Amino acid sequence: MRFLTVLGARPQFIKAAPLSAVLRREHKEILVHTGQHYDHQMSAIFFEQLGIPAPDHHLGVGSGPHGEQTGAMLIRLEAVMQLEQPDVVLVYGDTNSTLAGALAAAKLNIPVAHVEAGLRSFNRAMPEEINRLVTDHLSTWLFAPSVHAERQLATEGVTRGVYVVGDVMLDAVLQHAERAQRTSPYPQAANVCPGMFYLCTVHRAENTDYPERLSNILQGLARLDRPVLLPLHPRTRKRLTEFGMTPGPNVHVIEPVGYLDMLQLERSASAILTDSGGVQKEAYYLEVPCVTLREETEWTETTEVGWNLLAGTDPDAIVASIEQHRTTKRPHPPLYGTGDAAGRIVRVFDAA
Repeated sequence: MRFLTVLGARPQFIKAAPLSAVLRREHKEILVHTGQHYDHQMSAIFFEQLGIPAPDHHLGVGSGPHGEQTGAMLIRLEAVMQLEQPDVVLVYGDTNSTLAGALAAAKLNIPVAHVEAGLRSFNRAMPEEINRLVTDHLSTWLFAPSVHAERQLATEGVTRGVYVVGDVMLDAVLQHAERAQRTSPYPQAANVCPGMFYLCTVHRAENTDYPERLSNILQGLARLDRPVLLPLHPRTRKRLTEFGMTPGPNVHVIEPVGYLDMLQLERSASAILTDSGGVQKEAYYLEVPCVTLREETEWTETTEVGWNLLAGTDPDAIVASIEQHRTTKRPHPPLYGTGDAAGRIVRVFDAA
């Protein structure tokens, strides 16, 4: 079969790495990078570290308002799909690149395969939630990371073409965690000791574009009892400058890091605070307590077993969540498969 894979953002590069490697053993893959993430530390370094083949097409869309960015992707993706004539368009996750890939393919009557189907935060104010919903309802193959995701699709009337395969991000963590430990200079390169710092990532528009929410997060971090490492996303850096905000003295701002360094920082932290869905999962896989800086999460299983606490942006809740993690012991069940999701997905295509 001939696959056209649409990627554009850091989490998608991570998800694509294990699946692309297995897919290319038996099938043809054409890789398209929309350019949604274009900074070296948010894009090229992931291709280098994860061994992802160079894109066959780079659309160079860049950043911009949601409608403008998605529209530009649609125009350019349609042209590439008409040129390449794939049998399947493969999309990952919930970004604007995901939505644009699914829409362009559907308009051209090309079947869509969605990796990470069935996730819902039930917050339609989040662009990602709209992207998930639309993509799932356009897809022919829906690869769910959990039984919970499969059940959610069923409640929406989507039962055909749904496969519970586990999470490809777990595949990536298992493949690269030891290498990260061997090669990364972190956390010592950031002048902190393993197990004696917190790691924080903040990038979502719902947190960064609203001064009160961003200020509350900084207040919560400033009240924590250990140093906080904050690899600063370009969007967040821009907003801090615009709003005239400065993190507290215990917050150590560093540049964005590549995948291997991020894995090593995650596994070395005493807890992780994040608004990223991918980082929530990586925290779980590495058995590191997580505090989510949102009111909801699409990865509900991690909250049900207690490894992930929802704090929103309230400073008191952020501090209380860290303290709760410190005093609570919890089981660690395998929520999202066993690390063979890529193989499971390819076997579905092989049988098609």
